[in-house]
Amino acid sequence: MQSNKTLRLGVIGSGRGSNFVALAEACAEGRLPAEIVLVLSDVESSGILEQARLRGLPAQFIAPGRFRTKLEEIAEQQFVCALQQARVDLVVLAGFMRVLKGDFLRAFAGRIINIHPSLLPSFPGLEAWKQALDYGVKVTGCTVHFVDAGVDSGPIIGQQTVVVMDVDTPESLHQRIHAAEHQLYPACIAAIASGEIRVNGRRVLGLGDGQGT
Repeated sequence: MQSNKTLRLGVIGSGRGSNFVALAEACAEGRLPAEIVLVLSDVESSGILEQARLRGLPAQFIAPGRFRTKLEEIAEQQFVCALQQARVDLVVLAGFMRVLKGDFLRAFAGRIINIHPSLLPSFPGLEAWKQALDYGVKVTGCTVHFVDAGVDSGPIIGQQTVVVMDVDTPESLHQRIHAAEHQLYPACIAAIASGEIRVNGRRVLGLGDGQGT
């Protein structure tokens, strides 16, 4: 993906929006050659919508429907329509707690990315930091990846490591992983915006040396 114009981002999240804030600040400071043109959430009271509105950005709640882990068909159509109307180049998941399927993936094929709080393919799914701590690994981290129909299974764009300390609790480890996410996500999106990366099968090539390692 390469663009001669500023990359238009649509950010989707369910939670407090810390990764959204990191991306918004990176855009504002010129570290990320992109603009956030729309923020969507499946949670009406979510922090990500509040943070977007504080910054004067278009922010919208879309009711997800009756399912717990995915969007109902009509909700999926509403998400896709809103993103298309905003002329989004890249869909950025930031703490979105539902698996995307079908029409959503087809509408933005190769243009949806996510950040996950582990070094994938280890510890996919929920509470990955707790999974890592319970398993006893000495190093974990975070991963930015393209989104496919699986759970945290798309091609990996970048990763950043976080050392697990003997004194860590799930909370303290999660906090340090969050800090790594706030560095890695803007760097990976900047590489996409500048056309540095290319996808060859499952391999994502071209991210500059020293980024996300």
